[in-house]
Amino acid sequence: MAYEVTKDLRLKKYTISTPLEKAKGYAILDNIILVPILRAGLGLVGGFVEYLPDARVGHIGLYRNEETLKPVDYYFKFPKNIKNAVILILDPMLATGGSGAAAVTFLKQKGAENIRFVSLVASPEGVQTLHSMHPDVKVFVVSLDRGLNKKGYILPGLGDAGDRIFGMGE
Repeated sequence: MAYEVTKDLRLKKYTISTPLEKAKGYAILDNIILVPILRAGLGLVGGFVEYLPDARVGHIGLYRNEETLKPVDYYFKFPKNIKNAVILILDPMLATGGSGAAAVTFLKQKGAENIRFVSLVASPEGVQTLHSMHPDVKVFVVSLDRGLNKKGYILPGLGDAGDRIFGMGE
């Protein structure tokens, strides 16, 4: 997925010396900042860092109020100079789209201009919400499930992604 999300970034050719001979390779020229939405987004960071070892990492803490289904923020910390960076917001699930849209809004308020939203499972409603509020943000998802239930959970979905990633689910 990291390849698909970054395949259009600027590259620079270079030559390296291996123990046996010289080899040609490429380096990404763009400054990349990974911004997982805590806590579930942390589960995606490792794979992206393996593919993008020079990426810096910031964090956004948001949770969904279970009664209102609206996002509540509690933590924001990310590297300086985000204006010219490619920001990859990482969140395994895009359900109602409220937390994702809130994260994008906050980063734009801090100067970010090139934001991509990366998710594993999404609902059509979440994609629509994010797109309607931020049409300039590219959204990447692995699976677009059929919809949301009355509690705002993705169907068929996978349950609470954070609990599953950190071994707290069933």
